[in-house]
Amino acid sequence: MTNKLTTIFGQIDDPRRNVTKLHKLNDILLIGIIAVISGAETWNNIEEYARAKEDFLRKFLELPNGIPSHDTFNRVFSLIDHQQFEACFIEWVNSLAGLVKGQVIAIDGKTIRGAKTHGKKSPIHLVSAWASENNMVLGQVKTNEKSNEITAIPKLLEILAIEESIITIDAMGCQTDIASKIIDKQADYILAVKQNQKQLYEDIQDAFRFSKAVQTATSVDLDHGRIETRECHIINRFEHLQDMKKWRGLKTIIKIESTREFKNSKKPTEKATRFYISSLQAEAEDFMKAIRSHWSIENKLHWMLDVAFGEDASRKRKGNAAQNFSTLNKIALNLLKNEKTLKIGVKGRRLKAGWDDNYLLKVLNL
Repeated sequence: MTNKLTTIFGQIDDPRRNVTKLHKLNDILLIGIIAVISGAETWNNIEEYARAKEDFLRKFLELPNGIPSHDTFNRVFSLIDHQQFEACFIEWVNSLAGLVKGQVIAIDGKTIRGAKTHGKKSPIHLVSAWASENNMVLGQVKTNEKSNEITAIPKLLEILAIEESIITIDAMGCQTDIASKIIDKQADYILAVKQNQKQLYEDIQDAFRFSKAVQTATSVDLDHGRIETRECHIINRFEHLQDMKKWRGLKTIIKIESTREFKNSKKPTEKATRFYISSLQAEAEDFMKAIRSHWSIENKLHWMLDVAFGEDASRKRKGNAAQNFSTLNKIALNLLKNEKTLKIGVKGRRLKAGWDDNYLLKVLNL
């Protein structure tokens, strides 16, 4: 695994002048990855970990001038081209065996809130792709803010290997160009529809109000004193949709109605209705499952990055530091989630990797 990481991430251009190089770039990158796997969340943490584990690290790193300082880690990761680092990350993910074809790939954005300065909005908003079956981050691209997701999503789609997959995106990504890009990549889409596509939204409402060609499936979940009933309705005929042809590949419109009731609680019943369009022609049960899979990006990626990796509290602001450290977090998360021998959460696995070199070698697949 370290050979593969070294080969792929060795393509990154070294941003330093030759006269200032005391440490090899590959050593700095691999120490960063290994330290983050083992619980490091700051540059100081990385240096402290590396000094404590120097003998262990020398088994597969050169370290000609010992362990870099925290200032060196900060400076180098702030200078590395984040687009090149992200491209290498995606190449590394694509090199891994076992990526499931036909799975749901959820695309969504997340702001690193701690990166803001002087009361301004955070300048770091990352759009990520999450493979629901593999439990793996496939890639990310940076945008300046959430409203720029519309331009960031096609860039991410362009560099991902998504053939035969089902791409799910929230309403921000419900754009004709994005639907067309997904079809060009030989994948299918399920796109949430809200008022940002007002005409389409109203046409879908009319379709479900007047059409008789509706298929339905129902599911009921009981969890923590909460009963949630979901009804999925689908239509494959579009008498009530205007400009249907501009949505390339469109075959199905979907309505999900959910009712949430609370046992032993005075909370009122919650109801919600959501609409989607899709290039798939499938059963209502299949759409219900795929749409539910989309939300794994929230609780298995975004929530995990904040709770297990402390990403939302990160104060890294210099240069490309925030987005490059986020890439380190995602490399570590992929490796930790795909180590199956230890049946504990990611946070516990990070602690175990920091304490137990043998377990760390399993995570690194050495």
